Amino acid sequence: MAIWTKEGFSISTNKEFLDIDLIFHFLSLDAYWSKGIPKETVIKSIMNTHLCFGVYKGELGKHSVEQVGFARVITDLATYAYLCDVFVKPDYRGLGLSKWLMNIITAYPELQGIRRFMLATNDAHLLYQKFGFEQINNPELFMQKVHKAPYQ
Repeated sequence: MAIWTKEGFSISTNKEFLDIDLIFHFLSLDAYWSKGIPKETVIKSIMNTHLCFGVYKGELGKHSVEQVGFARVITDLATYAYLCDVFVKPDYRGLGLSKWLMNIITAYPELQGIRRFMLATNDAHLLYQKFGFEQINNPELFMQKVHKAPYQ
């Protein structure tokens, strides 16, 4: 499991460091894409995702830390990746943590050579464009099956 440190913060792919309660509360109460998501669903999603990135205030392994951000990458590690559940807690926004997290994710060795790396966002297009993400070419090729209000 990898750990990166910078200016009093850490990022790690080690799931043992994740604060499941914090992730659940953010996704269930604050995230527009998953309001009302059950805790069991959050746990299942994390356990079944190969790459989860936790962002922490403090240096992991040296003293107590506070989780302040999170992201998951659903991938086969060969051809496809989907970035989701990305957040930084409001009190820690504006510190460059989202950019640092995206730098780490997009440079992550196991994700190099991926043919299609996708995400969906309502409001962070400018951030993701800095890392090579762009509008979908030929959106008519893509289809989806969406369950309306799955958590209600």
